[in-house]
Amino acid sequence: MNKKDLFFRFLLGGTAVMLSYIVSYLVPWKILGGIFAAFPVVMVVAVMMMGITSGSKKAAQIAQGSVYGMIGCTICVVSVLFFLSLSHVWWMSILLGLLLWYGSAILILKVREKIRNRRTAPAGTS
Repeated sequence: MNKKDLFFRFLLGGTAVMLSYIVSYLVPWKILGGIFAAFPVVMVVAVMMMGITSGSKKAAQIAQGSVYGMIGCTICVVSVLFFLSLSHVWWMSILLGLLLWYGSAILILKVREKIRNRRTAPAGTS
């Protein structure tokens, strides 16, 4: 990855984060800010930059991997909301949500790989 790629990721990702904060601050409907906070700009920029630098096949691999991360994001959001309702400690809730995001994304990936390997294994081997 070169400095130009890093600059574009920083510029696009930072702009999206800034705009979602501005929306959440200015709009009286705070739920709208949450919707914008879930904008998948990191995935879009990663796929775009990989497509530019390495082609569509590599970009497709990044997009495929992002499916696991997005499912993990759902688990993260639900768990942060759950832990916030229990503890009312925002930083701990976020930390636990991030841990569950990572763990669930890896778990889903491993389960998917296991299923895929079973389908492609020759008959009689398991």
